[in-house]
This record gives sequence, structure tokens and C-alpha cells, in this order.
Amino acid sequence: MIEDLHWFGITWREGPDIGGPCAPYSQSECVDDYETVFRQLAEHGWIYPCTCSRQDVARAAQAPNLGDEEPIYPGTCRPGSPRSFSWAEVQSLRDRGAHWRFRVPEAESVEFGDGCFGPQKSQAGLDFGDFVVWRNDWIPAYQLAVVVDDARMSISEVVRGADLLTSTARQILLYRALGANIPKFYHCPLVRDSAGVRLAKRHNSLSLRALRKSGLRPEEIREGSWCP
Repeated sequence: MIEDLHWFGITWREGPDIGGPCAPYSQSECVDDYETVFRQLAEHGWIYPCTCSRQDVARAAQAPNLGDEEPIYPGTCRPGSPRSFSWAEVQSLRDRGAHWRFRVPEAESVEFGDGCFGPQKSQAGLDFGDFVVWRNDWIPAYQLAVVVDDARMSISEVVRGADLLTSTARQILLYRALGANIPKFYHCPLVRDSAGVRLAKRHNSLSLRALRKSGLRPEEIREGSWCP
């Protein structure tokens, strides 16, 4: 990926290949940071253990169909009121295979301005529910990891694909819970194939490397002249 980006003409001042003041840049090297934040959330009652599988949530009668989005968690394992968990309790529950969900503040409004799609507004508990921040295989979930990364590196602007637009409200709640600065967001439209499906590795889609091997030059790809 790094090699392809360099070939494409993108350069950067810091990162996993060249280092920098906010190293390390690989998430596999930041597990201690994620665990520290996880303990903070547990001690302050922001999260709770959950033994529900994805199938359990999908089968719940009250879980609405949100298309590609995961259904709203029905609250099966959610405690009646927030409570703190000691590290000893966390370790005990780890042995039982529980994952941990962030308890969203009911009916709290989350608003932000996206640099591409404009004003965004959603309501916790209605548009999205309690979400997983720590998996039962003891790996931090995406939502937690990126927020910790942004806070640790003092990120001021996040640029990413439009498929992650709906994740932003969840992450804003995490920024608030941690007392971290919330960056600005810009979600880019996705490149899609002729059927309208976004290009993704899971679909063996056309990649930058494939275009490079076909003989196209970086400037041709940037201009879009290769695309009918």
C-alpha cells in the first residue's frame, strides 16, 4: 500500500515507513494505549460486557433493518443503569468470552458538519445503538482504536470514504467520553464498479496496483482518463 501511494504521487511527512513525533503509527504497536482507554471507560461506567452474537442481534425482533449498517442493539445485556467495572471484573469476564459495548446516552443528539456532505445529525438510541468497542478475542474494535489514535496524535482533520460517514456519530460520543478534541471530517465519495458496488479487496476489485501493472501512468489515473 505504501509503495503504491508513493508511485501514485502522494508523499507524507510522518508515518509507519519514515517515523515521526507521534510514533508508533502501526495499530499493532499501540495495544497498551487502547487498553488504558478501555480501563478508563470501564471504570467510569461508559461500557458494559455483552455476550450477544451478531446473529443474536440480527434476530432480535426490535432490531430495525438498516441496510448495510448493523442493526440497533436491543439492549439485551445492557445494565439498568451505568456501573463501573474494576480491572479484576474485566479480566474475569474476559475469560468468559464477553465483548464490551459503549453505552450510548439515550436520545442525545450528535451533530457535525462534514466537509463534503454538509450538516449531519443523528440521535443516539434511535439512529444507532450501543456499539462494540472491545471484541471478545481481546482486540480493540475499530471505533475505539481510531478515536484513541486521533487523540494520541492530536489529529485535527479526518479524511476518509463515505462508507464511514455513519461511524462518525459513534466516534464523537467516544471523543466526548474521553474529553478529547473532536477533529473535523471530510468523507469522500467512493469509486464504484459498473454495478454500483464500491471497490473493495473483499470483492477482488480493480486496485491501484492492477492499474499500475496495466501500464497506466499516475497522472492518467489522477485525471480519470482511464475510466470510461
